[in-house]
Amino acid sequence: MPEPADLVITGADVFSVDPARRWAEAIAIRGDRIVAVGTEAEVREAVGEGGEHLHLPGRMVVPGFQDAHIHAAFGARNLLNVNLDVVHDRDAYLSRIRDFAEANPDLPWIVGGGWYSPVFGDDGPRASDLDAVVPDRPVFLLNTDVHAGWVNTKTLELAGITADTPDPFDGFFVRDPDGSPTGCLQEGTAYTVLREVVPATSVEDWKTCLRRAQQHLATFGITAWQDAWVEPDLLTAYRELDDAGELAVRVVTSLWWDRHEGIEQVEGLLEGRERGTGGRVNARTVKIMLDGCPESATAAMLDPYEGAYGEAHGTGLAFVDAEMLREAVVRLDAEGFQIHQHALGDRAIRMALDAVAAARVANGMNDHRHHIAHLQLPDPAEIPRLRELGVAANMQPYWSQPDPAVQTLTRPRVGVRAERLYPIGSLRGSGAVVAFGSDWPVSTPNVLHELHVAVNRTPVGSPDVEPLHADQRIDLVAALAAFTRGSAYVNHDDEAGMLAPGMRADLAVLDRNLFDRSLGEIADASVEMTIASGSVVFGA
Repeated sequence: MPEPADLVITGADVFSVDPARRWAEAIAIRGDRIVAVGTEAEVREAVGEGGEHLHLPGRMVVPGFQDAHIHAAFGARNLLNVNLDVVHDRDAYLSRIRDFAEANPDLPWIVGGGWYSPVFGDDGPRASDLDAVVPDRPVFLLNTDVHAGWVNTKTLELAGITADTPDPFDGFFVRDPDGSPTGCLQEGTAYTVLREVVPATSVEDWKTCLRRAQQHLATFGITAWQDAWVEPDLLTAYRELDDAGELAVRVVTSLWWDRHEGIEQVEGLLEGRERGTGGRVNARTVKIMLDGCPESATAAMLDPYEGAYGEAHGTGLAFVDAEMLREAVVRLDAEGFQIHQHALGDRAIRMALDAVAAARVANGMNDHRHHIAHLQLPDPAEIPRLRELGVAANMQPYWSQPDPAVQTLTRPRVGVRAERLYPIGSLRGSGAVVAFGSDWPVSTPNVLHELHVAVNRTPVGSPDVEPLHADQRIDLVAALAAFTRGSAYVNHDDEAGMLAPGMRADLAVLDRNLFDRSLGEIADASVEMTIASGSVVFGA
């Protein structure tokens, strides 16, 4: 007599996303494991007739999605505070900020984010606009790409920022002609204010953010993620949630490499790994941020930016010295860490690969699964090196569309180099492992919208727009694999990423079979149910 399953799903199109691209018509779950996949008769023979039965004709079952690069806690903090993601208009921003401040008169600070740089153009937002709607309290708002901050005059005063304040090595203040700061902080200037002036988020508040993030991300079928910026209090929040049994998903926490410190910080990272790893939390990754972004002319480039941007910013900013980076990567690799490097410009990407190459020479090959996030503008000569060095390409597919940021900010700054933007097709064709992530709150965590852009290279809802480099499109199978098997690989999660007996029961039920519709309709689909470790975390 076969042991019954806890849940059997029949009638749906079950896509395993395994290397053979196998399809099935039923799947059975017992506890936190998949115990059978196949025809309905095969599954019933394996598990009998007991357990809950869901018959879901017309639906599609896929492995639970894994987001390989996300700022889950920060995204949820925006949802719980001033969230500007839902509007892209200066007056609408100011209205939302004013309404939030008026609804929360006892908050000593107004924080949040999501403002879109193209709304303000080259000069960025101004403190005076915020002063008009929040005159009595300091305000700090990160933009969508989290590379710039918008502050009011009270925040500038608290931070002691004046016309005489010098720019740090890793950022700059946008200034008026007389040198006065406008209220737009780029790169390191924003992070310094966030770290040293804005009150730190408490462990309890981080736990509230993580609960909200988990709930929100489950609606998109996400059952695991790699949090790309985790400082000690946030790590504690993850650890306490997991210990309390409240964490339903698997999480890799990327411990933050402080670019203002040196190799001595490795000891603290080892301590963080020790206290943070266990249960559903894996703290064996270190995140190193190498540069900014082309939109603010702060990505580290091999050649200067175009025209006036080049005169003002040269080849951009490298946040970590190349020699220091090699020393750090060699040491972290030797200590068994996975290394997660942020690199957008071609110079930063070369630095990242050179550092891993030095580690391979010093320590040999291993299975740490190092990866580079974003790879916005790689030199074509660097693309084959990822496969050669065993480095995964951690891509954010939603960015690979001709949106206003690309058209009005990126192209004028990089010129002809824009023809190399987001070469997902070339990276996949090189044989490198490709993993997908959202970078939420930088962009949407809606996986179906991200899949649409990966496959079409056009904005959601704009079928007539010319694709951004159509030759870099990938097919739907490859895109699904990047959000499941590819991200699971990067997350060192060998028990998930495809649907097969013995794998962890992480899966998403979609309202339709994506392969039965046109590629332009991928974003019209929705997630009806999300199951993580055998438990329903979203849907009925």
